[in-house]
Amino acid sequence: MNIKAYMQSLGTAAREASRELARANSDVKNNALIAIAKQLDANRDTVLAANKLDMDNGRSNGLNDALLDRLELNNDRVDAMIEGLHQVAELPDPVGELTDLGTRPSGIKLAKMRVPLGVIGIIYESRPNVTIDAASLCLKSGNATILRGGSEAIESNQAIAHCISLGLTDAGLPNTAVQVINTTDRAAVGELITMTEFVDVIVPRGGKGLIERISADARVPVIKHLDGNCHVYIDEFADLDKAVAIAVNAKTHRYGVCNAMESLLVAESVAAKVLPLIATIYAEKSVEMRGCSESCKILPAISAASESDWSEEYLAPIAAIKVVAGIDEAIEHINTYSSQHTESIITEDTERGQRFIAEVDSSSVMINASTRFADGFEYGLGAEIGISTDKIHARGPVGLEGLTSQKWVVFGDGQIRQ
Repeated sequence: MNIKAYMQSLGTAAREASRELARANSDVKNNALIAIAKQLDANRDTVLAANKLDMDNGRSNGLNDALLDRLELNNDRVDAMIEGLHQVAELPDPVGELTDLGTRPSGIKLAKMRVPLGVIGIIYESRPNVTIDAASLCLKSGNATILRGGSEAIESNQAIAHCISLGLTDAGLPNTAVQVINTTDRAAVGELITMTEFVDVIVPRGGKGLIERISADARVPVIKHLDGNCHVYIDEFADLDKAVAIAVNAKTHRYGVCNAMESLLVAESVAAKVLPLIATIYAEKSVEMRGCSESCKILPAISAASESDWSEEYLAPIAAIKVVAGIDEAIEHINTYSSQHTESIITEDTERGQRFIAEVDSSSVMINASTRFADGFEYGLGAEIGISTDKIHARGPVGLEGLTSQKWVVFGDGQIRQ
């Protein structure tokens, strides 16, 4: 295959499709989402069979449990993908929305209108459900998209792509509005991230190495989704029942996800009370604890943490534990080691909670809630394109609005500049 020629053909088709999508109204886009959901349901067995091939290949190639969990599809996960399509169809369409309408002394009226970005390239690993999530959000926000999933999910992604193509055709939209790259050749990524004439933004989703490579090599603007070293801080004024429940849920609800807690910070005044309670449940769930010297004194059976543990995204049943003097040290530790994804404070002190959310520099900051809520679905955005740890354009879970921009529109009645 001539990779450059192939990618140029995808880019050309995507640019043409983006112009047609920009003209499509909400009903047309919603009908396409529902049509894709029907095709996904009708072809469920084919998708699951394709995923079984990927899972078998993944085991043969030594994929770890966390990656296999991300890769696996089953009936429940297909149902969730179908439900996600319906939910995105029900969301308000941001395209065409006018805001900040005002009148200038000259008599002209002006406003900001929300518009699609154009063509979005999305590069991701492992999770085939991202193919549906990305396609649905891009479609609803009026963007064409070129998707490049991980080589480990090639069979699943091609089966899902077929469902998307059928659904788009059923709805009367070009099936090139969503294109899934059909080669695992890494040169395709190199082309995608440098096709400035065809692609308006790149969204990488995956490991830190992938995102650093994309950010370094891309000529197209990038919305980065870096690793999720998420923290929970149990404050001296915490309700300890809430603290235990949140620390357990944030770590053990699912291990291989970016919003799982990786580091637990505990105020020294409550550490001796709460850490043994958490450690008992972690032991039942086979979670390895790696602690600071103070943590190890309270829990002699745990392993000693190294410096690298404080910045690690484990994506596994491992948690780093640190006893801190109080909220000052907790905030300092988080802002030093965090990947700026999601952090939570457990406290009944309102002022401390407000201080935490003001001073912690992450895309989602929480009071008395599990970090697992940092998710587009839980935030009411429908499916998410990713969780941006950038500060420009979009931050946190990126839904429909994050896939649009604004332009100024001016309404006149013959005014000329004096």
